[in-house]
Amino acid sequence: MCATCGCDSNGNITLHEPGHEEEHHHDHSHSHEKKIVEVEQDILHQNNLLAERNRGYFEAKNILAMNLVSSPGSGKTALLERTLTDLKRQFDFYVIEGDQQTHLDADRIHATGTRVVQINTKKGCHLDAHMILHALQGMKPKENSVLFIENVGNLVCPASFDLGEKERVVIMSVTEGEDKPLKYPEMFHTSTLCIINKTDLLPYVPFNIEKAKEYARRINHRLTIIELSCLTGEGLHQWYDWLRARVPLPEPA
Repeated sequence: MCATCGCDSNGNITLHEPGHEEEHHHDHSHSHEKKIVEVEQDILHQNNLLAERNRGYFEAKNILAMNLVSSPGSGKTALLERTLTDLKRQFDFYVIEGDQQTHLDADRIHATGTRVVQINTKKGCHLDAHMILHALQGMKPKENSVLFIENVGNLVCPASFDLGEKERVVIMSVTEGEDKPLKYPEMFHTSTLCIINKTDLLPYVPFNIEKAKEYARRINHRLTIIELSCLTGEGLHQWYDWLRARVPLPEPA
């Protein structure tokens, strides 16, 4: 068991693209003779080294890498589908999908015409930098492109694992309760953007959106907050403008 988050240590990972499957055995077994705190520090240290390697790769190829994090059911995949469909003529997109099981989300992303790799973490509760490195080796994204990393649905463990991303985007929905930032502060503290999704349901749920924003800014006063609905399209232009402002321009010849 991983001392950092309690996930299964076997770490079998399936990298899946439509028409291509590969089993990758990710071994981060731990010595039971070490103290838990030492094991945790070692895990995070090794992860951070690989995250820096990923970050260097992204910078060298001028790729905007974004780590999308949330609890299950917040609408990460729906937001990706809408974004990839609406902006596919403007940017080269790539997606890494993280789930414990199935290729369902990868199939949804593939249907938009986007290159996608599915990482199945089995019992693991988060993606780590090694998984991203391995996925990139097969994906080989173009220069001046955008890479979305949809992390496993979890507001706890992914907060501790740097993947080498430029931006971390935390997504919450109005069906979850406005106190999410207070309950899971580390995730909101380490994010640069908070998206409040499913605003079309506000008339039907007891969600105080002003309190949600207040709580989020209490945890991270630098956090940008965007309210939107993937169903109606309301607020999507703000998300797209935020994204466009961060997409790297091609390097001059």
